[in-house]
Amino acid sequence: MRLGRVRHESKYLTVRHFHAERDWGIGWMCSQLGVSRAAYYKWLHRSVPETERENIRLAELIKEYDERFHHILGYRRMASWINHFNHTTYSKNRVHRIMKKLGIHSVIRKKKKKYAYAKPDETAENVLQRDFYASAPNQKWTTDVTEFKVPGEKKKLYLSVILDLYDRYPVAYVVSSRNDNRLVFKTFDKAITVSPDAKPIFHSDRGFQYTNKVFRKKLEKQGMGQSMSRVGQCIDNGPTEGFWGIIKTEMYQMYEITDGPSLRYAIKDYLRFYSEERPQDRYHCKTPSEVRQEALSCDMPAEYPILENKRINKYKEKWCA
Repeated sequence: MRLGRVRHESKYLTVRHFHAERDWGIGWMCSQLGVSRAAYYKWLHRSVPETERENIRLAELIKEYDERFHHILGYRRMASWINHFNHTTYSKNRVHRIMKKLGIHSVIRKKKKKYAYAKPDETAENVLQRDFYASAPNQKWTTDVTEFKVPGEKKKLYLSVILDLYDRYPVAYVVSSRNDNRLVFKTFDKAITVSPDAKPIFHSDRGFQYTNKVFRKKLEKQGMGQSMSRVGQCIDNGPTEGFWGIIKTEMYQMYEITDGPSLRYAIKDYLRFYSEERPQDRYHCKTPSEVRQEALSCDMPAEYPILENKRINKYKEKWCA
């Protein structure tokens, strides 16, 4: 594998391999490969450049992190995490090039099926309006329920989570074998227990639990404003949908899931890992838990603006004018 920038290095490596393994003639192989014998010996006895030695060290780190985190890191997060934990300054392009040489890449999310949902009778306006930025904790909460199939059984587990848009921290979550009102109500009650004075905008889709009169009264009692996604517009709840994608991509790589108990353990432990051990670039390689603790312990929380997506802006300029 070539990690340096020496011309014809792959040919020199071939000559060295077959000479050592099969005792093939060096002169004959060089002539067949179109390189000179003198150039081969010069390469063989050369001193390895510092850049190449650094690439070798980086390659070892990449292999270590890929194995440790069960292949969930793409080149961008691989570069961020290596730099964060090792106090280095490797560029993303350099990491990307070496990962391609090593044949290492992150797991790819599977495309989900599309489901049609009936329109509920009682809904709220889309107050959030896809403004997913929050300048402090407990300003905007989003929520949803997702399902996990239990391996080897015709059963499912349901996960209900409430996310804070300031730090993407899971304020509360509940795992249940039934997708009912109790699941959502219990999640909300846990969130209020943790943050009893919170009065955020509470955003969800139009699921039956969120249009329920009892749940709407819970929001009113807490002094929260309700917001709901529009019909067929899952991007209106983009942060929560993205959170599901992260869990279902990474969790199955990190845990051996064989039955219901192991699935429950994996969900709970991954949420701990996500909150306490998984740095994010937007928060300067700090975990959601670290960001939240810092914000709650000071009067002026740090701001973490959402970077503009140039591709989406270009699309809007063309089609939404």
